[in-house]
Amino acid sequence: MIIGLTGGIATGKSTVSRMLAERGAHIIDADKVAREVVEPHTEGWHRIRVRFGEEVFHPDGTLDRQALGARVFRNAEARETLNRLLHPLIVERMQKLTEQRRKCDPDGIVIWDTPLLIEGNLTKSVEKVIVVYVPESLQLQRLMARDGLSEEEARRRVASQLPIEVKKRFADFLIDNSGSLAETERQVDQIWKLLNSKNGYDRR
Repeated sequence: MIIGLTGGIATGKSTVSRMLAERGAHIIDADKVAREVVEPHTEGWHRIRVRFGEEVFHPDGTLDRQALGARVFRNAEARETLNRLLHPLIVERMQKLTEQRRKCDPDGIVIWDTPLLIEGNLTKSVEKVIVVYVPESLQLQRLMARDGLSEEEARRRVASQLPIEVKKRFADFLIDNSGSLAETERQVDQIWKLLNSKNGYDRR
């Protein structure tokens, strides 16, 4: 069973992903994969270098994520170009990792942890979708506190993604992460039990 896990920036998706991993889920982290596909001299690295130039790279040849992020968060066209360049590489790598997990644990539950599950049209590749949700006002507060951003910059970053109110419409399971960690844990437990019952496998 492959489950998609998504949410907006600063909604707590990583927290939920960790909770699912603790319960036995196999996590395929799209952000981690995205870093792997742009390591020096990989195909993704070459694609970024050709399109965005040397100014988004450190002198040692590694990608300067801060410089690239500043470019794409301020420019929708640049952001779309970056996604178009890297998305196929990321999906291919995630599929390979999923097959590896299936060989090791045929009855296991694989979680595709990806912020662009919906935008990248990956919902067709998963059986169920979990959306981690907080209202946008709380999303902005958490993002500003977490990354030390101004309200203007935080709003720009939130606006670069599909609105969380839209994402929640795609949810088979919605986790409201507005409250305490204990409340989030309870929701994760309920979903985990249901997923295992649907999978015909008891992983307690």
